[in-house]
Amino acid sequence: MDLLLNDRPAALEPGFEQRKRDHLRLALAPAHEARGLSGLDAVHLMHDALPELDLEDVRLDAQLLGQAAPTPFFVAGMTAGHADAPALNLRLARACARRGWALGVGSQRRQLAGPAELTGAVDQWRRLRDAAPGLVLIGNLGLSQIVATPLPLLRRLVQSLDAQALAVHLNPLQECLQPEGTPQFRGGLAALRDLCAWLGVPVVLKETGCGFSPRTLAKLQGLGLGAVDVSGLGGTHWGRVEGARAEEGSPLALAAATFANWGEPTVDAVRAACRLLPDTELWASGGVRSGLDAAKLIALGAKRVGYAKPALQAALWGDAALDDWMARQELELRIALFCSGARTPAEMRRLHTAEH
Repeated sequence: MDLLLNDRPAALEPGFEQRKRDHLRLALAPAHEARGLSGLDAVHLMHDALPELDLEDVRLDAQLLGQAAPTPFFVAGMTAGHADAPALNLRLARACARRGWALGVGSQRRQLAGPAELTGAVDQWRRLRDAAPGLVLIGNLGLSQIVATPLPLLRRLVQSLDAQALAVHLNPLQECLQPEGTPQFRGGLAALRDLCAWLGVPVVLKETGCGFSPRTLAKLQGLGLGAVDVSGLGGTHWGRVEGARAEEGSPLALAAATFANWGEPTVDAVRAACRLLPDTELWASGGVRSGLDAAKLIALGAKRVGYAKPALQAALWGDAALDDWMARQELELRIALFCSGARTPAEMRRLHTAEH
């Protein structure tokens, strides 16, 4: 514990909790989605009218960081750092544990701020782990904080959550448009390389809705990443969210409008990652709104598929609504597999590759 306090970076800025509340509220607004830009509508899965299997034969077995998992789904990290987050995360954790989904938590940045924040966060994660002991939990911290934080502290951060992996999120556009942003990414590649070598659990590198270009993916070769989540253009767009937070007519608000469609479509990012990082586990999120969307991304090469806004909306309605929504995603994926003649997600990938 002394190591955490002595090596911690500077305290969080005033208004941190309100900013997180604003993010949660604004992320739910349809105007802040880059709908129609993911590329998923253009992906066609070939229909097999004679699949030679029964629907009950279809399984959702998948891989998670090289280990067997009951489904290919995860809920992407969304909310932390404010008073409403523990209850929402607890609801998501229980549901994910029941259904065999993995769960990413929101940013753990607040744990780096000081003793009170550290103690409160550790208590929150302990309650979460106690409520869902078998759940696969994925920690979360931004690259700017990774660059500025000592490695021992990062390891303690993961241990506080008893996480199976740490997601490092990249959000350069958001950091530029956020008044409190930290667009300090210099040294990021070296920091990631050191983190992968030293952390002790897999590192998942993810975008936050603007995707990965071929240029970026080429930089990731040889880093030792456990997985890459492309988190492409097509879902919640954090440039739009920050524009909504800015004062109307201000330079930040006007710049956010200019960059409202900035990013790499989810489908393009998945295809590029398959080509450039063939030995790295590929996760896909960004505009996923159905089990059919998930099937398309699996066919293109994704091992896991993530949801953010739809899961959050369902969780806000309550436990039953969340479970119903998750069951629907699973059913839709099973139907897509069955009608494509595939028994498993892995077989769907092989069929689609052979057909294209």
